[in-house]
This record gives sequence, C-alpha cells and structure tokens, in this order.
Amino acid sequence: MATVNVSNQMCRPYVGDTQELELEVDTVRALINELERRFPGLGPQVEESMAVAIDGVIVQDTYLEPIGPDSEVFLIPKIAGG
Repeated sequence: MATVNVSNQMCRPYVGDTQELELEVDTVRALINELERRFPGLGPQVEESMAVAIDGVIVQDTYLEPIGPDSEVFLIPKIAGG
C-alpha cells in the first residue's frame, strides 16, 4: 500500500492529528476519491489547493498519474506565483 503524508496545515481540518495513511490506490484520481470517502471535503481541497508529489517528484497531470504499491505520496500546498 502507498504511504500518503497528510501532515500539512491544509489537511489538518479534515484529518486531525493523522500524519500518514496507508492506502491501496493506483492513481492520483483513486487517491483523491479515497481521501474524500474517508475525510469528506478533503478531495476537493486536494484538487484545488494542493500539488501531489509521488516518490519525490511533483506531478503535473495528476489524475491519471500512477501510484505504485510502495510509493510515498506527499500532498503539498500550491504556491501562487506573482
């Protein structure tokens, strides 16, 4: 199962003190759906306000990006440019 780090401030209102989750997902789309199922409201928050890094690489076209069973996934607040 993939390890998903949800320790950032934007996740905290949804996940409380949870730091990491072990999830059986194979794409970023499946990850977002599972997060929404477990923590209502978190799915749209991830889609709109966070970048996704898989095994140390921030992915651009996230929805179909594969997640391996041993992957480490981080949800990172997006940084707006000016």
